Amino acid sequence: MANNLLIVHGGGPSAVINCSLYGVIKQAKREEGIDNIYAANGGMSAIFREDFIDLREISEDDLDNLLQTPGSAIGTSRDPMEKEDYEKLLPIFKKHEIKYVLLNGGNGTMDTCGKIYQECAAAGIMVMGIPKTMDNDLAVIDHSPGFASAARYMAESVKEVAFDVKGLAIHVVVIEALGRNAGWITAASAYARQENGDGPDMILLPEVPFEEEEFLAKVKALYDQKKGVVVVASEGLRYADGTPITPPIFQTGRSVYFGDVSAHLATLITKKLGIKARSEKPGLLGRASMKLRSQIDIEEAIRVGEEAVKAAVSGETGKMVGIRRLADQPYQAEIFLVPIDQVMMAEKKMPADYYTKYDVTPAFLEWLSPLMGGELPRMVSFRK
Repeated sequence: MANNLLIVHGGGPSAVINCSLYGVIKQAKREEGIDNIYAANGGMSAIFREDFIDLREISEDDLDNLLQTPGSAIGTSRDPMEKEDYEKLLPIFKKHEIKYVLLNGGNGTMDTCGKIYQECAAAGIMVMGIPKTMDNDLAVIDHSPGFASAARYMAESVKEVAFDVKGLAIHVVVIEALGRNAGWITAASAYARQENGDGPDMILLPEVPFEEEEFLAKVKALYDQKKGVVVVASEGLRYADGTPITPPIFQTGRSVYFGDVSAHLATLITKKLGIKARSEKPGLLGRASMKLRSQIDIEEAIRVGEEAVKAAVSGETGKMVGIRRLADQPYQAEIFLVPIDQVMMAEKKMPADYYTKYDVTPAFLEWLSPLMGGELPRMVSFRK
């Protein structure tokens, strides 16, 4: 009987999800105890179709090119899973002689991972989770692969916009950041600041209830002082009662497509303050950009893929590979294994000592800095 490995991607891609896939394939090829290396062709639903990609057939050139490819090279999905779906998996795994199942994803994927483990534990199938979420909201671990690259993209993009606004200080620019319930990416925009007084001028996190009148008053004061203002706002902004400031335009299961928060805020500023305002929404650009990735993010994404394979082959199951920080300067981290039940739908928001009402604290920037892959490009302005 063969001992085959199956890798499945779940949820939205990150800038380094294919780096973890690279790590899985490379390590699986090194393991004598693994015969075939399969990938689910398009997420969980591919298992039920028995639609698998033979990863041993990939050329070394294409394998290396995974490291510079955005999206998911094997496809991913947000397929909802019901109890009866999990019961159908074991016969398929046995038919294809799958001994090792690896799932790469965020909160929802780790929930699926845990339920697959529960369903297949008695059959001796090793099930491991590989962390991936640009939102950085997986519990227990210091940070998730995918976050640092999204954070660097946001910080560098905000810095570029801030210098644009400094040169033509006539309006307010509202930039919307991804992050449904956790403000990690939004907060990372603070890394854009080069000198005191540089933008972003306001940072609006989903952890802080939105107060419209106070927000407008602060924008007005900043505009009167600077004439050019940069606001970074999370897509998940809510009022104190939990209501989104713009109603979701579409929702299916856990997937929520929020209304255009940046456009809503820019319209508020224009209509209620009479100040020219515009909105920007990088959106998918932030998770598809290869040019602005963090090198540490790339390296750690590869490593968690490798370590998931090593753990499964050594007999570990029902766990997720995690990253534990040991030191900030110089940055040091170690790999450890987290029981899967500790990360199933467990969401990590920003701790209270990392932010104020409209900004972040030095403690957050100290935590963030080592992950960013170095300082951002230095820019100059000769304006007084």
